[in-house]
Amino acid sequence: MRTAAFVVLAVLAVAAGITIFTVNSMARATVALAVSFVAVGAAILLIDAPYLGVITILMMLMEMGIMAVFMIMYMMNPGGLMPMSMMHNKRGAVAISVGVFLLLAAGAVFAPWPQRRGEPPADPTRALGQALMGSKMLVMMIVSAVLFATIVSALVLATGRGRYDRDTPAALTDGQQS
Repeated sequence: MRTAAFVVLAVLAVAAGITIFTVNSMARATVALAVSFVAVGAAILLIDAPYLGVITILMMLMEMGIMAVFMIMYMMNPGGLMPMSMMHNKRGAVAISVGVFLLLAAGAVFAPWPQRRGEPPADPTRALGQALMGSKMLVMMIVSAVLFATIVSALVLATGRGRYDRDTPAALTDGQQS
């Protein structure tokens, strides 16, 4: 059952990754990227690495949220639904992608894998968290909340009148100005 779920998530991650380059809008590409990363995070959860899986999912969803905020702030079409192409230099991109894939696959197949030494810790999630963050976990949690508040504040300050309250000739009557 677990193997089947892993295979389904792996196929979903790859399919969503391919979808990023086949859709014709930034909004759809952002959603496809989020789906791909959530599938990867769920696959990591299945291999008994809950800390990494949850962190991957949370980080990628936050990253996609930030991407959406910047799309709203800076794009002429905030919904990102106008047709566009995510591919530039298609032949070069395919050649580089195939080359990098073959190089990585060769490394995975032909590299000498290390032998296990010792026993795994009783709580691998805690051991991994300590190895990655040490005693700085609380600091990083606070910093992430502060960064999120900063992003939201910047967005609120950048849109003084809001997205839909614009000065248009039809809105100005009898010489009124805003």
